[in-house]
Amino acid sequence: MSEALPEAPVPQVPLPHSTKEDPPFPGKAPKRGECQIRVRYAETDRMGLLHHANYLIYFEQARTELLRDVGYSYRDLEDKGFLLVLTRIEVRYKRPAYYDDLLNLVTTVERTTGVRIDHRYEVFRHGELLAEGNTTLACIDREGKPQGLPGFLRDR
Repeated sequence: MSEALPEAPVPQVPLPHSTKEDPPFPGKAPKRGECQIRVRYAETDRMGLLHHANYLIYFEQARTELLRDVGYSYRDLEDKGFLLVLTRIEVRYKRPAYYDDLLNLVTTVERTTGVRIDHRYEVFRHGELLAEGNTTLACIDREGKPQGLPGFLRDR
């Protein structure tokens, strides 16, 4: 069971230029993680290939697993008022994936700022690179205004 997250301060968490302290979070988020996903029949197109839109879903699953590696979930963050929204996504397809393929997804945190996280993704089947991509997430409050990331998600 993960430790309870502190409530987000009200009004919002100070932006990076502020001298106020962030709420305490134990540990630090990992920079790299791996997970496996098996391609389900419903995720394929008429040609028997993993439909291109599902890579975006797989990227989200890989980000979620990376966060779980330190004992948190997106739900934990959202319950405390830290909402991570996708502001940019890019996918480069190299080779197709097929029904029942067991894929290895490698997720790397490329960069963090006070309010953003950049991830890189690599999708492999038996060591062969099938696709790669990048995303940027921004942290906002419940009113949709930018706010600082929890300290454990930032570069130190």
